[in-house]
Amino acid sequence: MTRKIIINHTKHEIRVALIEDGIVSELFYEREKNKSVVGNIYKGRVLKVLPGMESAFVDIGLEKAAFLYVDDIRTDDELDDDLDDEGAVEKKANNRRKNRPDIGSLIKEGQDLMVQVSKGPIGTKGARITCNITLPGRNLVFIPHVNNVGVSRQIRDEKERARLRKIVSSVKPEGTGFIVRTVAQGRVEEEFAKDVEYLNSTWAEVEKKLKTYKSPAILYEDLNLTFRTIRDMLSPEVDALVIDDTVEYEKIKKYLNSYLPKYAPILKHFKKKAHIFDQYGVSQEIDRGLSRKVWLSSGGYLVIDQTEALTAVDVNTGSFTGSSSHEDTILTTNLEAASEIVHQLKLRDIGGIIIIDFIDMETAENRSKVYGRLKDELKKDKARTKVLPISEMGLVEMTRKRNRENLGRYLRTSCPYCDGRARIKSPATMIYEVYREIFRLSQELDPPENLLLGVHPDLAEYLEGEEMDTFRSMEKLIKGTISLQTSERYHHEQFELFEL
Repeated sequence: MTRKIIINHTKHEIRVALIEDGIVSELFYEREKNKSVVGNIYKGRVLKVLPGMESAFVDIGLEKAAFLYVDDIRTDDELDDDLDDEGAVEKKANNRRKNRPDIGSLIKEGQDLMVQVSKGPIGTKGARITCNITLPGRNLVFIPHVNNVGVSRQIRDEKERARLRKIVSSVKPEGTGFIVRTVAQGRVEEEFAKDVEYLNSTWAEVEKKLKTYKSPAILYEDLNLTFRTIRDMLSPEVDALVIDDTVEYEKIKKYLNSYLPKYAPILKHFKKKAHIFDQYGVSQEIDRGLSRKVWLSSGGYLVIDQTEALTAVDVNTGSFTGSSSHEDTILTTNLEAASEIVHQLKLRDIGGIIIIDFIDMETAENRSKVYGRLKDELKKDKARTKVLPISEMGLVEMTRKRNRENLGRYLRTSCPYCDGRARIKSPATMIYEVYREIFRLSQELDPPENLLLGVHPDLAEYLEGEEMDTFRSMEKLIKGTISLQTSERYHHEQFELFEL
């Protein structure tokens, strides 16, 4: 698989696209006025402890208080061997519940804590934080409160895992913990020693600030999106790193020549007049990633609806009729849809609960093929997922880990017209509401004889056309006349009545 990293860097915004085999697979955004706080370390103050929710709210200096769950307060003494590159460990829920202490015995209101943001603010929710601090380097993730060495689950070769663990164990200071990242496969002792030295010095600065700064205060700020991308995504599979900003290009060039010289040749400065995202087809893919309907190459399509609770994906054959049996047509569409669904989940960074409604298949064999395709595609996704087999109703239930706002939430805001409902009252509904209001006025002791009705021009046009009979009925109710006043300032769901 060949990969390209495309960076659009401006003063107010950084955008990064990862292109795999010519297809835009992931998008990342960071705005100067809304920088990511994930990975930042803070000295916070506990505002409120909620024993009933086994959690607490902590002031870390952001707009909204951060959320701290009881399982994120304790630090494990040992590292599990099943880790990802950021140090996330899968723990069994039953064991957590069995050994979980009362949160009131761990922290108190007004207490100062060192915490790290593990999940940024999403929607109306504040950031989620943890006391289990991790510092990422190029090859290693430093875990200061643990005395052990773990290896990323993505490194599956047991001999390589043992070699890496032995090297890192020999260069790490006593009483510290490290995770070997996936990108570190094949690295030698000297490279790990440099990472250990850098991460230890960074941690020393954090501890120094902790002793002197008053809460709430930031103790460590992660790199900007451009350099996080270089740290976390550069690998032998990347054959081009392209950026359009001259100043950032020079910074990256200097960094690569100093620390990652083998990647220096793949760095390219984009100088064409065309926009860099247009040149590489990223702009078109962003528009596709914001669309509710996604067309498949066969002629079928997906409909993706995101709600507060879950994301629903509906698969349809569309214009695809196939060339053999109806069941084969459905199977072909579902197989293509399974691949495209995973692509859209990654592109849009959709997380949480996801329900997929595949087209009903008659045979268990075909359902198994579609489920297998979905599982195979999800193996390529870095985000942690859990997926259940296709149910008797043809539905797939799955979850995908969510760490940041998805593409749609980040790039769009609620419509001021419909307040995010994506629907407004129909013209007929509004006309009948006007009729009922005029009926109420006609029943008063001193009913009006003539009225002025203020509405949006579209509503007036509908009233004088499709609903002319209703308009005459309104005038009969008051035994007078109704004049129309139209203005664009009226909402489609708004009207006003004035007595003349």
